[in-house]
Amino acid sequence: MNRSSKVSLIRTRPETAIEDYHRLMNLADYQSIVDKTVDTALKINISWHFFFPGSSTTPWQLDGVIRAMKKDGYDPRLIHGCHNRTVVIDAKLGERENKQIHVLDQHDLRNIHLYESDEWIHIRDAVGDLTDRFTCLNQVYPEGFRIPKRFIGENIIHLPTIKTHVFTHTTGAMKNAFGGLLNEHRHWTHPVIHETLVDLLMIQKKIHPGVFAVMDGTFVGDGPGPRCMIPYTKDVLLASGDQVAIDAVAAKLMGFDPMKIKFIRMAHDLGLGCGDPRDIEIVGDPDLADKSWGFVGPYKKMTFASRMQHKIYWGPLKKPMEWSLKTILAPWAYIASVVYHDSFWYPLNAKRAMKEVLASPWGRLFGNWENVDSDERGYRNIGSEPAHLEKTGFRAAIRSLGILATCVAAAPEFGARKRRRQRST
Repeated sequence: MNRSSKVSLIRTRPETAIEDYHRLMNLADYQSIVDKTVDTALKINISWHFFFPGSSTTPWQLDGVIRAMKKDGYDPRLIHGCHNRTVVIDAKLGERENKQIHVLDQHDLRNIHLYESDEWIHIRDAVGDLTDRFTCLNQVYPEGFRIPKRFIGENIIHLPTIKTHVFTHTTGAMKNAFGGLLNEHRHWTHPVIHETLVDLLMIQKKIHPGVFAVMDGTFVGDGPGPRCMIPYTKDVLLASGDQVAIDAVAAKLMGFDPMKIKFIRMAHDLGLGCGDPRDIEIVGDPDLADKSWGFVGPYKKMTFASRMQHKIYWGPLKKPMEWSLKTILAPWAYIASVVYHDSFWYPLNAKRAMKEVLASPWGRLFGNWENVDSDERGYRNIGSEPAHLEKTGFRAAIRSLGILATCVAAAPEFGARKRRRQRST
Protein backbone atom coordinates (compact mmCIF):
# COMPACT_ATOMS: atom_id res chain seq x y z
CA MET A 1 0.00 0.00 0.00
CA ASN A 2 1.30 3.45 -0.94
CA ARG A 3 2.12 5.62 2.07
CA SER A 4 0.18 8.53 0.58
CA SER A 5 -2.96 6.37 0.31
CA LYS A 6 -3.69 6.89 3.97
CA VAL A 7 -6.68 8.82 5.25
CA SER A 8 -7.14 9.78 8.87
CA LEU A 9 -10.77 9.76 9.98
CA ILE A 10 -11.81 10.66 13.53
CA ARG A 11 -14.77 11.74 15.64
CA THR A 12 -14.84 15.21 17.13
CA ARG A 13 -16.89 17.60 19.26
CA PRO A 14 -16.44 21.30 20.08
CA GLU A 15 -14.86 20.61 23.48
CA THR A 16 -12.02 18.60 21.91
CA ALA A 17 -11.87 20.02 18.37
CA ILE A 18 -8.48 21.74 18.72
CA GLU A 19 -6.65 18.63 19.89
CA ASP A 20 -8.67 16.55 17.42
CA TYR A 21 -7.38 18.55 14.47
CA HIS A 22 -3.81 18.18 15.71
CA ARG A 23 -4.24 14.43 16.12
CA LEU A 24 -6.00 14.14 12.76
CA MET A 25 -3.24 15.85 10.80
CA ASN A 26 -0.44 13.92 12.45
CA LEU A 27 -2.20 10.60 11.94
CA ALA A 28 -2.06 11.44 8.22
CA ASP A 29 1.70 12.23 8.49
CA TYR A 30 1.28 15.81 7.36
CA GLN A 31 4.67 16.89 8.68
CA SER A 32 6.36 14.57 6.18
CA ILE A 33 4.29 16.09 3.35
CA VAL A 34 4.11 19.82 4.18
CA ASP A 35 7.62 21.32 4.02
CA LYS A 36 8.32 23.62 6.97
CA THR A 37 10.87 25.71 5.07
CA VAL A 38 8.57 27.16 2.40
CA ASP A 39 5.32 29.10 2.32
CA THR A 40 2.09 27.18 2.93
CA ALA A 41 -1.20 28.37 1.44
CA LEU A 42 -4.33 27.43 3.35
CA LYS A 43 -6.79 27.20 0.46
CA ILE A 44 -10.05 28.34 2.05
CA ASN A 45 -13.28 27.18 0.47
CA ILE A 46 -16.12 29.67 0.06
CA SER A 47 -18.90 28.02 -1.93
CA TRP A 48 -21.38 30.68 -0.80
CA HIS A 49 -20.67 34.13 0.56
CA PHE A 50 -23.72 33.82 2.82
CA PHE A 51 -23.29 31.37 5.68
CA PHE A 52 -24.87 28.00 5.00
CA PRO A 53 -23.84 24.90 7.02
CA GLY A 54 -21.65 22.52 5.04
CA SER A 55 -21.04 24.95 2.20
CA SER A 56 -17.75 26.60 3.21
CA THR A 57 -14.66 26.19 5.39
CA THR A 58 -15.68 26.45 9.05
CA PRO A 59 -13.83 28.82 11.39
CA TRP A 60 -12.80 25.94 13.70
CA GLN A 61 -11.45 24.03 10.69
CA LEU A 62 -9.18 26.95 9.80
CA ASP A 63 -8.33 27.62 13.44
CA GLY A 64 -7.59 23.96 14.17
CA VAL A 65 -5.21 23.62 11.24
CA ILE A 66 -3.33 26.81 12.13
CA ARG A 67 -3.03 25.84 15.79
CA ALA A 68 -1.77 22.38 14.84
CA MET A 69 0.87 23.81 12.55
CA LYS A 70 2.04 26.30 15.16
CA LYS A 71 2.23 23.57 17.78
CA ASP A 72 4.36 21.46 15.45
CA GLY A 73 6.89 24.21 14.81
CA TYR A 74 5.68 25.76 11.56
CA ASP A 75 6.61 29.44 11.28
CA PRO A 76 3.40 31.54 11.18
CA ARG A 77 5.20 33.96 8.86
CA LEU A 78 5.21 31.17 6.27
CA ILE A 79 1.48 30.43 6.55
CA HIS A 80 -1.22 32.43 4.79
CA GLY A 81 -4.90 32.25 3.98
CA CYS A 82 -5.67 31.98 0.28
CA HIS A 83 -8.82 32.95 -1.66
CA ASN A 84 -9.81 32.79 -5.30
CA ARG A 85 -12.41 34.84 -7.15
CA THR A 86 -15.65 33.59 -8.66
CA VAL A 87 -17.86 36.15 -10.33
CA VAL A 88 -20.94 34.83 -8.51
CA ILE A 89 -19.24 34.60 -5.12
CA ASP A 90 -18.04 37.64 -3.17
CA ALA A 91 -14.99 36.32 -1.30
CA LYS A 92 -14.65 39.44 0.87
CA LEU A 93 -18.23 39.09 2.07
CA GLY A 94 -17.81 35.33 2.38
CA GLU A 95 -14.76 35.47 4.62
CA ARG A 96 -16.71 37.76 6.96
CA GLU A 97 -20.02 35.91 6.95
CA ASN A 98 -18.27 32.54 7.42
CA LYS A 99 -16.02 34.07 10.14
CA GLN A 100 -12.78 33.00 8.47
CA ILE A 101 -11.26 36.48 8.52
CA HIS A 102 -11.67 36.54 12.31
CA VAL A 103 -9.44 33.47 12.58
CA LEU A 104 -6.71 34.85 10.30
CA ASP A 105 -6.72 38.15 12.16
CA GLN A 106 -6.55 36.37 15.51
CA HIS A 107 -3.46 34.48 14.40
CA ASP A 108 -2.02 37.54 12.62
CA LEU A 109 -1.60 35.66 9.34
CA ARG A 110 -1.44 37.06 5.84
CA ASN A 111 -4.69 36.86 3.89
CA ILE A 112 -4.11 36.66 0.14
CA HIS A 113 -6.81 37.15 -2.47
CA LEU A 114 -5.17 35.77 -5.59
CA TYR A 115 -7.01 38.02 -8.02
CA GLU A 116 -6.04 41.34 -6.42
CA SER A 117 -2.34 41.79 -7.09
CA ASP A 118 -0.56 38.47 -7.59
CA GLU A 119 1.10 37.68 -10.88
CA TRP A 120 -0.34 34.88 -13.01
CA ILE A 121 1.98 32.82 -15.21
CA HIS A 122 1.23 30.95 -18.45
CA ILE A 123 0.69 27.26 -17.80
CA ARG A 124 3.40 26.08 -20.19
CA ASP A 125 5.94 28.33 -18.49
CA ALA A 126 4.82 26.88 -15.16
CA VAL A 127 4.73 23.14 -15.87
CA GLY A 128 6.42 22.68 -19.26
CA ASP A 129 5.77 19.42 -21.09
CA LEU A 130 3.22 18.30 -18.49
CA THR A 131 0.70 20.19 -20.61
CA ASP A 132 1.06 17.48 -23.25
CA ARG A 133 -0.55 15.02 -20.83
CA PHE A 134 -3.66 17.08 -20.08
CA THR A 135 -6.91 15.25 -20.71
CA CYS A 136 -8.99 18.30 -21.69
CA LEU A 137 -7.52 21.70 -20.83
CA ASN A 138 -5.61 22.06 -24.11
CA GLN A 139 -8.91 21.75 -25.96
CA VAL A 140 -10.78 24.13 -23.64
CA TYR A 141 -7.99 26.73 -23.79
CA PRO A 142 -6.19 26.36 -27.14
CA GLU A 143 -3.96 29.34 -26.33
CA GLY A 144 -3.30 28.12 -22.80
CA PHE A 145 -4.28 29.68 -19.50
CA ARG A 146 -2.58 31.22 -16.47
CA ILE A 147 -2.07 30.05 -12.90
CA PRO A 148 -0.90 32.02 -9.83
CA LYS A 149 2.88 32.36 -9.95
CA ARG A 150 3.07 32.36 -6.16
CA PHE A 151 1.78 28.76 -6.09
CA ILE A 152 4.99 27.49 -7.68
CA GLY A 153 7.21 26.17 -4.89
CA GLU A 154 4.77 26.62 -2.00
CA ASN A 155 2.75 23.99 -0.14
CA ILE A 156 -1.01 23.96 -0.31
CA ILE A 157 -3.44 22.66 2.29
CA HIS A 158 -7.00 22.40 1.02
CA LEU A 159 -9.82 23.06 3.49
CA PRO A 160 -12.98 21.59 1.92
CA THR A 161 -16.15 20.34 3.58
CA ILE A 162 -18.11 17.14 2.93
CA LYS A 163 -20.91 17.89 0.49
CA THR A 164 -22.55 16.95 -2.77
CA HIS A 165 -22.27 18.95 -5.99
CA VAL A 166 -24.60 19.25 -8.97
CA PHE A 167 -21.70 19.17 -11.44
CA THR A 168 -19.39 16.53 -9.92
CA HIS A 169 -21.72 14.46 -7.68
CA THR A 170 -19.45 15.13 -4.67
CA THR A 171 -16.94 17.86 -4.04
CA GLY A 172 -13.92 17.98 -1.78
CA ALA A 173 -10.14 18.21 -2.02
CA MET A 174 -9.79 17.88 -5.80
CA LYS A 175 -12.58 20.35 -6.57
CA ASN A 176 -11.11 22.87 -4.11
CA ALA A 177 -8.25 23.52 -6.57
CA PHE A 178 -10.70 24.61 -9.27
CA GLY A 179 -10.99 28.25 -8.29
CA GLY A 180 -7.39 28.74 -7.23
CA LEU A 181 -5.72 27.37 -10.34
CA LEU A 182 -8.11 28.63 -12.99
CA ASN A 183 -8.66 32.35 -13.24
CA GLU A 184 -10.98 33.86 -15.84
CA HIS A 185 -13.37 31.77 -17.91
CA ARG A 186 -13.20 28.74 -15.63
CA HIS A 187 -16.86 28.13 -16.49
CA TRP A 188 -15.68 27.05 -19.95
CA THR A 189 -14.56 23.79 -18.34
CA HIS A 190 -17.96 22.83 -16.94
CA PRO A 191 -18.86 20.48 -19.82
CA VAL A 192 -15.63 18.56 -19.04
CA ILE A 193 -15.47 19.25 -15.31
CA HIS A 194 -14.35 15.75 -14.28
CA GLU A 195 -11.45 15.79 -16.73
CA THR A 196 -10.57 19.30 -15.59
CA LEU A 197 -10.20 18.22 -11.96
CA VAL A 198 -7.83 15.47 -13.05
CA ASP A 199 -5.69 17.92 -15.04
CA LEU A 200 -5.60 20.31 -12.09
CA LEU A 201 -4.37 17.54 -9.81
CA MET A 202 -1.53 16.87 -12.25
CA ILE A 203 -0.61 20.55 -12.09
CA GLN A 204 -0.68 20.59 -8.29
CA LYS A 205 1.62 17.60 -8.06
CA LYS A 206 4.05 19.42 -10.35
CA ILE A 207 4.13 22.87 -8.77
CA HIS A 208 3.61 22.25 -5.02
CA PRO A 209 6.26 20.55 -2.87
CA GLY A 210 3.44 19.40 -0.59
CA VAL A 211 -0.29 18.92 -1.23
CA PHE A 212 -2.48 18.07 1.75
CA ALA A 213 -6.17 18.26 2.61
CA VAL A 214 -8.07 18.64 5.88
CA MET A 215 -11.79 18.05 5.37
CA ASP A 216 -14.43 19.15 7.84
CA GLY A 217 -17.45 16.93 8.44
CA THR A 218 -18.97 18.73 11.41
CA PHE A 219 -21.38 20.44 9.01
CA VAL A 220 -22.13 18.43 5.86
CA GLY A 221 -24.52 18.92 2.96
CA ASP A 222 -26.71 16.66 0.83
CA GLY A 223 -28.80 17.55 -2.20
CA PRO A 224 -28.15 20.07 -5.01
CA GLY A 225 -24.90 21.43 -3.59
CA PRO A 226 -22.66 23.22 -3.10
CA ARG A 227 -25.26 25.77 -2.01
CA CYS A 228 -28.95 24.84 -1.83
CA MET A 229 -28.43 21.74 0.31
CA ILE A 230 -29.96 19.87 3.21
CA PRO A 231 -27.44 20.45 6.04
CA TYR A 232 -26.58 17.93 8.75
CA THR A 233 -24.07 17.59 11.57
CA LYS A 234 -21.88 14.46 11.49
CA ASP A 235 -19.01 15.13 13.97
CA VAL A 236 -16.22 13.75 11.76
CA LEU A 237 -12.91 15.05 10.40
CA LEU A 238 -10.71 13.71 7.59
CA ALA A 239 -7.16 14.43 6.44
CA SER A 240 -4.81 13.01 3.82
CA GLY A 241 -1.91 13.70 1.52
CA ASP A 242 -3.78 11.77 -1.18
CA GLN A 243 -6.40 14.06 -2.67
CA VAL A 244 -8.08 11.20 -4.50
CA ALA A 245 -8.26 8.97 -1.43
CA ILE A 246 -9.77 11.61 0.87
CA ASP A 247 -12.46 12.40 -1.71
CA ALA A 248 -13.12 8.67 -2.10
CA VAL A 249 -13.55 8.14 1.65
CA ALA A 250 -15.84 11.17 1.91
CA ALA A 251 -17.94 9.88 -1.00
CA LYS A 252 -18.22 6.46 0.65
CA LEU A 253 -19.34 8.07 3.92
CA MET A 254 -22.07 9.90 2.02
CA GLY A 255 -23.26 6.55 0.67
CA PHE A 256 -21.80 6.61 -2.85
CA ASP A 257 -19.44 4.26 -4.67
CA PRO A 258 -16.40 6.49 -5.27
CA MET A 259 -15.17 4.41 -8.21
CA LYS A 260 -18.41 5.32 -10.03
CA ILE A 261 -17.69 9.03 -9.66
CA LYS A 262 -15.88 9.97 -12.83
CA PHE A 263 -13.16 12.32 -11.55
CA ILE A 264 -12.21 9.91 -8.77
CA ARG A 265 -12.09 6.93 -11.13
CA MET A 266 -10.06 8.84 -13.74
CA ALA A 267 -7.51 10.05 -11.18
CA HIS A 268 -7.25 6.54 -9.76
CA ASP A 269 -6.69 4.96 -13.19
CA LEU A 270 -4.02 7.56 -14.04
CA GLY A 271 -2.12 6.80 -10.83
CA LEU A 272 -2.70 10.23 -9.30
CA GLY A 273 -4.02 8.70 -6.07
CA CYS A 274 -6.11 5.85 -4.74
CA GLY A 275 -9.86 5.98 -5.29
CA ASP A 276 -10.66 2.40 -4.29
CA PRO A 277 -11.68 2.29 -0.59
CA ARG A 278 -10.43 -1.32 -0.35
CA ASP A 279 -6.88 -0.09 -0.89
CA ILE A 280 -6.99 2.97 1.38
CA GLU A 281 -5.58 2.71 4.89
CA ILE A 282 -7.95 4.32 7.40
CA VAL A 283 -6.31 5.47 10.63
CA GLY A 284 -7.83 7.05 13.71
CA ASP A 285 -11.37 5.75 14.08
CA PRO A 286 -11.53 3.22 11.21
CA ASP A 287 -14.97 1.95 12.27
CA LEU A 288 -16.41 5.23 10.98
CA ALA A 289 -15.48 4.24 7.43
CA ASP A 290 -17.95 1.34 7.57
CA LYS A 291 -20.89 3.69 8.05
CA SER A 292 -23.06 5.11 5.29
CA TRP A 293 -25.07 8.28 5.76
CA GLY A 294 -27.44 7.36 2.93
CA PHE A 295 -27.35 10.70 1.12
CA VAL A 296 -29.77 11.05 -1.77
CA GLY A 297 -27.19 12.93 -3.83
CA PRO A 298 -27.39 16.07 -5.95
CA TYR A 299 -29.75 14.96 -8.71
CA LYS A 300 -32.98 13.74 -7.08
CA LYS A 301 -34.16 17.10 -5.75
CA MET A 302 -32.51 19.58 -8.06
CA THR A 303 -33.32 23.27 -7.92
CA PHE A 304 -34.55 25.18 -10.94
CA ALA A 305 -31.06 26.66 -11.34
CA SER A 306 -29.26 23.32 -11.25
CA ARG A 307 -31.69 21.76 -13.75
CA MET A 308 -31.09 24.63 -16.16
CA GLN A 309 -27.32 24.37 -15.70
CA HIS A 310 -27.43 20.70 -16.63
CA LYS A 311 -29.49 21.47 -19.73
CA ILE A 312 -26.99 24.14 -20.76
CA TYR A 313 -23.81 22.15 -20.20
CA TRP A 314 -24.93 18.60 -20.96
CA GLY A 315 -28.50 18.73 -22.28
CA PRO A 316 -30.65 20.09 -25.10
CA LEU A 317 -29.66 23.73 -24.49
CA LYS A 318 -25.95 23.00 -24.96
CA LYS A 319 -25.67 23.95 -28.63
CA PRO A 320 -27.87 27.07 -28.65
CA MET A 321 -26.54 28.47 -25.35
CA GLU A 322 -22.93 27.36 -24.89
CA TRP A 323 -21.61 29.82 -27.49
CA SER A 324 -22.94 32.76 -25.47
CA LEU A 325 -20.81 31.75 -22.47
CA LYS A 326 -17.68 32.51 -24.51
CA THR A 327 -18.77 35.96 -25.65
CA ILE A 328 -19.57 39.35 -24.16
CA LEU A 329 -23.04 37.95 -23.47
CA ALA A 330 -21.74 35.56 -20.79
CA PRO A 331 -22.66 37.80 -17.81
CA TRP A 332 -26.30 36.75 -18.31
CA ALA A 333 -25.35 33.48 -16.62
CA TYR A 334 -23.73 35.21 -13.64
CA ILE A 335 -26.74 37.48 -13.19
CA ALA A 336 -29.14 34.54 -13.36
CA SER A 337 -27.15 32.64 -10.71
CA VAL A 338 -27.06 35.56 -8.26
CA VAL A 339 -30.73 36.38 -8.74
CA TYR A 340 -31.81 32.79 -8.15
CA HIS A 341 -29.48 31.81 -5.30
CA ASP A 342 -29.00 35.11 -3.44
CA SER A 343 -32.16 37.08 -4.18
CA PHE A 344 -34.63 34.19 -4.22
CA TRP A 345 -33.56 30.83 -2.72
CA TYR A 346 -31.54 32.00 0.28
CA PRO A 347 -34.00 34.65 1.54
CA LEU A 348 -36.96 32.25 1.23
CA ASN A 349 -35.44 28.91 2.26
CA ALA A 350 -32.16 29.21 4.15
CA LYS A 351 -33.47 30.06 7.62
CA ARG A 352 -35.86 27.11 7.63
CA ALA A 353 -33.27 24.72 6.16
CA MET A 354 -30.66 25.71 8.75
CA LYS A 355 -32.90 25.76 11.82
CA GLU A 356 -32.09 22.33 13.27
CA VAL A 357 -28.38 22.54 12.49
CA LEU A 358 -28.02 26.01 14.00
CA ALA A 359 -29.37 24.63 17.28
CA SER A 360 -26.68 21.92 17.39
CA PRO A 361 -23.43 22.32 19.36
CA TRP A 362 -21.63 23.28 16.14
CA GLY A 363 -24.32 25.81 15.29
CA ARG A 364 -24.03 27.35 18.73
CA LEU A 365 -20.24 27.42 18.40
CA PHE A 366 -20.56 29.25 15.10
CA GLY A 367 -23.05 31.73 16.51
CA ASN A 368 -20.88 32.49 19.53
CA TRP A 369 -17.53 32.21 17.73
CA GLU A 370 -16.25 35.72 18.46
CA ASN A 371 -16.83 35.27 22.21
CA VAL A 372 -15.90 31.63 22.73
CA ASP A 373 -13.09 30.60 25.09
CA SER A 374 -10.58 27.94 24.11
CA ASP A 375 -7.85 25.86 25.68
CA GLU A 376 -5.46 23.25 24.30
CA ARG A 377 -8.30 20.78 23.85
CA GLY A 378 -11.12 22.77 22.32
CA TYR A 379 -13.80 25.41 22.72
CA ARG A 380 -15.75 26.23 25.87
CA ASN A 381 -18.90 28.30 26.57
CA ILE A 382 -20.25 27.71 23.09
CA GLY A 383 -23.57 29.17 24.12
CA SER A 384 -26.99 27.69 24.79
CA GLU A 385 -29.01 29.45 22.10
CA PRO A 386 -29.11 28.58 18.38
CA ALA A 387 -26.93 30.75 16.17
CA HIS A 388 -28.68 33.92 15.07
CA LEU A 389 -27.83 35.12 11.56
CA GLU A 390 -28.48 38.69 10.48
CA LYS A 391 -28.29 38.20 6.72
CA THR A 392 -31.36 36.06 6.14
CA GLY A 393 -34.77 36.82 4.65
CA PHE A 394 -35.27 40.40 3.50
CA ARG A 395 -31.79 41.48 4.61
CA ALA A 396 -30.20 38.81 2.45
CA ALA A 397 -32.35 39.86 -0.50
CA ILE A 398 -31.24 43.47 -0.14
CA ARG A 399 -27.58 42.45 0.18
CA SER A 400 -27.91 40.40 -2.99
CA LEU A 401 -28.37 43.61 -5.00
CA GLY A 402 -24.84 44.66 -4.11
CA ILE A 403 -23.56 41.21 -5.00
CA LEU A 404 -25.32 41.45 -8.35
CA ALA A 405 -23.57 44.73 -9.12
CA THR A 406 -20.21 43.29 -8.08
CA CYS A 407 -20.58 40.18 -10.23
CA VAL A 408 -21.35 42.26 -13.32
CA ALA A 409 -18.43 44.61 -12.67
CA ALA A 410 -16.07 41.68 -12.08
CA ALA A 411 -17.18 39.72 -15.16
CA PRO A 412 -14.03 38.53 -16.94
CA GLU A 413 -15.55 39.38 -20.32
CA PHE A 414 -15.64 43.05 -19.37
CA GLY A 415 -12.23 42.82 -17.72
CA ALA A 416 -10.67 41.33 -20.85
CA ARG A 417 -12.01 44.19 -22.97
CA LYS A 418 -10.67 46.70 -20.47
CA ARG A 419 -7.20 45.10 -20.52
CA ARG A 420 -7.14 45.11 -24.33
CA ARG A 421 -7.95 48.83 -24.31
CA GLN A 422 -5.20 49.48 -21.78
CA ARG A 423 -2.65 47.54 -23.86
CA SER A 424 -3.60 49.44 -27.04
CA THR A 425 -3.31 52.74 -25.17
